[in-house]
Amino acid sequence: MAGKHRSWWGWGNVEDAVIGAEATALEDRVRPLLPNADLTEHLAPPVAELGLRPPRIDPPTSLARLCSVDPADRAAHTHGKAFRDVVRNLHGDVRDPPDLVVRPVTEQDVLDVLDWCAGRNVAVIPYGGGSSVVGGVEPRLGDAYPAAISLDLGRLDRVLEVDTTSRAARIQAGVFGPALENQLRPYDLSLRHFPQSFEFSTLGGWLATRAGGHYATVLTHIDDLVESMRVVTPAGTSQSLRLPGSGAGPSPDRLFLGSEGALGVITEAWMRLQDRPRWRAGATVHFSDYDEAVAATRVIAQSGLYPSNCRLLDPAEALLNAGVATTGGVLVLGFESADHPVAPGLDRAVELCRDHGGTLPEASRGDDRTGPRKGPAAAWRSAFLRMPYQRDALAARSMIVETFETACTWSQFPALRAAVHDAAGEALRAVAATGVVTCRFTHVYPDGPAPYFGVYATGRWGSTVAQWDQIKQAVSDALLAAGGTITHHQAVGRDHRPWYDRQRPDPVALALRAAKSALDPSWILNPGVLVDPAARR
Repeated sequence: MAGKHRSWWGWGNVEDAVIGAEATALEDRVRPLLPNADLTEHLAPPVAELGLRPPRIDPPTSLARLCSVDPADRAAHTHGKAFRDVVRNLHGDVRDPPDLVVRPVTEQDVLDVLDWCAGRNVAVIPYGGGSSVVGGVEPRLGDAYPAAISLDLGRLDRVLEVDTTSRAARIQAGVFGPALENQLRPYDLSLRHFPQSFEFSTLGGWLATRAGGHYATVLTHIDDLVESMRVVTPAGTSQSLRLPGSGAGPSPDRLFLGSEGALGVITEAWMRLQDRPRWRAGATVHFSDYDEAVAATRVIAQSGLYPSNCRLLDPAEALLNAGVATTGGVLVLGFESADHPVAPGLDRAVELCRDHGGTLPEASRGDDRTGPRKGPAAAWRSAFLRMPYQRDALAARSMIVETFETACTWSQFPALRAAVHDAAGEALRAVAATGVVTCRFTHVYPDGPAPYFGVYATGRWGSTVAQWDQIKQAVSDALLAAGGTITHHQAVGRDHRPWYDRQRPDPVALALRAAKSALDPSWILNPGVLVDPAARR
């Protein structure tokens, strides 16, 4: 990211925004599907015109060196990167900025900041990389706190130790994905965790949200890559024992994985690493029948082949985001290994696809043994990483462009997909919008897929957030009613709380509130995520 500048209002870097020929091509893809869409572009206001409220608190002299009151800094730390965040920013709606952006340099700084905030009843919002799409980093607090800070660990960004024998490293939580991989490259090792937000998210954020990576099967959830964690809480510091596994009671790391900064601030972790892959092979398989495409994907997921990529795009998703017209969808397959050639695994997966009517168009297969990524899976990966930028471009053109992600069993999937389409269609009609609903599988397991639904719809400038909220309500209700989870890999935050409260067992809610009270007695840590501040004493 050298020489580039982060956008305060949208995804990623200003220099990488969708403009020119790419913007024209995007509009040309939208018009045939949604001919009534008003694609007039709207620009975000300059930070100087936002009228941010003044900071309501001054830091003590001992912490002032860590604190920023710069308007651009505060504006950029106000929201995450969900559709509703981007649209509010485009409208200049930054009504609840953090009063300070605080960047610790050491773990002791984190302790000192928490002590100061607890004493002053100041809310602490751990920021990670700020890529939350569920309201997880937003100081949405009402009048419950006199002030709020955004705690940005971006200066804690080093790989501190590497154990090459055990293939593990001790890593500070504020490191961004590219910087982490660059520090591991001299050892020819990799964490091999590549979420869509990889360039703009941190290790601590992945751990706090139980993130899922780009890979479709095995060792893709950050949970599986953790050896031990160090977490600073207002009640003390938790350091788990570094082990390959343990049966000694409930796992201490599991308490903090997925805690979204509500129980403590993750400062570092020992992470399991992998050798960098030397062999890769991939293919795209076309289907004429979607049910057969789903069946082929299930058989591969249950085969023990464990592809690195097994991403099924339904016909609408294939057309919109891959430019491929099919009646049954496209399955993007990829295999990789640091130890052995993977072409035989790909051959067997393709054979399973052919058993279900799958075909390989000409030049749809790539086999690269030693060089950089290429072929079909790599082409999809490039398009995948551009999607958030394209989302922003469409949001600025009055489009409603957002996603739902979930997981369910294979037996539940047909009914769940139908329920989502019905709920989304009814909600779109209710908000007077015309739209398309797409589906792709981001991850697959032997017992079920993780479907990722996209909504692309016409909106009314000035009303798209309200329109989206109504669609979100309807589809989220449908997901839970059909047996899906409210989130597979994007966390709960504040936006998913109503459905998480319904999904979570009552005894677990009691235990979570008790843990919150014990570890954060002043209830200052990320209020509103996971449990209600109303329970605060």
